[in-house]
Amino acid sequence: MEFHMCPIGIIHSPFTDKSQTPIQASRSQAKGVVEVFPEFAEGLQDLEGFSHIFLLYAFHESSGYSLLVKPFLDDQLHGLFATRYPARPNPIGLSVVRLITRNGNTLEIKGVDMLDGTPLLDIKPYVPDFDIRTGTRNGWYNARNK
Repeated sequence: MEFHMCPIGIIHSPFTDKSQTPIQASRSQAKGVVEVFPEFAEGLQDLEGFSHIFLLYAFHESSGYSLLVKPFLDDQLHGLFATRYPARPNPIGLSVVRLITRNGNTLEIKGVDMLDGTPLLDIKPYVPDFDIRTGTRNGWYNARNK
């Protein structure tokens, strides 16, 4: 089975090189702009009422992958799917960012951790009733070599 996806917009950020990007959006104070293509702008209606949004995007400068990786915050090998490592079979990124404001088809955001020019695949609102879980476990992350 194969899927075909087209970007709905472009994410603009201050980061032009992979080595510059923060490890995760929660560790970033960087601001950026999401430019949603005009044909999708109507879908932004009512989004400004949310403080945070999920951005799903393509790791457009990632190529290849390994099923065992050393994540950025550990020095041990882990299974790719137990990490947020960017080189993946389907190079899809996910970040939760703060929505500062909406101006027409553009969103000003904070917590940017992606490259400038990143293709945007989707936007979803962050809803604590749906997204916060209690009784979670953090696997290798809590036991890592800090």
